[in-house]
Amino acid sequence: MNTKKLGWFGTFLRGIAMGLAEVIPGISGGTIAFITGIYTELLLTISALGPRTLTLLFAKGVQHVWASHNLSFLALLFAGMACSILFFAKIVLYLLDSYALYLWSFFFGLISASVVMISRQAISRHLLSYGILGLALGIGVSLSSAINLPATPLMFFLAGILAVSAWILPGISGSYLMVLMGLYPKLLQAIDSVDLQILTLVAAGCITGLLAFSRVLSWLLEMHRSAVMALLAGFTAGSLVKLWPWQQTGTSLSEGHGALPLLPWNYFSATGNEPLLIGVVVALVGGLFVVRLMHKLAASADRPV
Repeated sequence: MNTKKLGWFGTFLRGIAMGLAEVIPGISGGTIAFITGIYTELLLTISALGPRTLTLLFAKGVQHVWASHNLSFLALLFAGMACSILFFAKIVLYLLDSYALYLWSFFFGLISASVVMISRQAISRHLLSYGILGLALGIGVSLSSAINLPATPLMFFLAGILAVSAWILPGISGSYLMVLMGLYPKLLQAIDSVDLQILTLVAAGCITGLLAFSRVLSWLLEMHRSAVMALLAGFTAGSLVKLWPWQQTGTSLSEGHGALPLLPWNYFSATGNEPLLIGVVVALVGGLFVVRLMHKLAASADRPV
């Protein structure tokens, strides 16, 4: 797949979806790239960037580098992500406060369907080994509490490196790592107020981590694709614990409390809030449907015309 075949607007829309995923802790932009059919192209495009790119830039000019490195695809995708993050940051804060159960159940359905898609890329014996290891790691991370790192320039830079490394992996949420580091609320506030100092530090960390980690991941997928996919499928399944809609507090995920999930019939006695079972089920089915729809649209884009 390339940008012309995918369509400029289609690439931009995928960027919007990936940006929205990264605003919400627990959802991975890499997962959205995977289920919309652009994951391999994204990884190959990023990993192709490096010192040789600068050599080509000086030797053959911007136009040659832009075309040979598929930068139209990358620019459109990142533009969609930037617009999405700036637009949805405040909306997500509102949804977390007012409609948390519906929001988490929708994404629980979306990620559940994604687990199935990712696991299809692995063979059975790897699912029974690396998959179980990933499941244990995912559950462990999901039940972790925030460590509240100091909001220093160095921490924001390092957080950018870790977050973007998670962003490029299906199943691992960069924003949730921000939650675990205790920096997520501060980052959302920085986005909402356009704090250029914090945003520049995070962006610098993201660029550094992206250029370094994409090469490692490309090599791993080329040499050990089935094992890596099994590990990611297990980790993604484990991350469903933190997306389970009935938690001890409706905003525990965004605040990094690591609250244990509750059964719907125990939710009211524990929190005093209605479990809203019918609405939650509808939202969950909606998440499953969206993954199916995105997968069909991606398959249509791949068909020859």
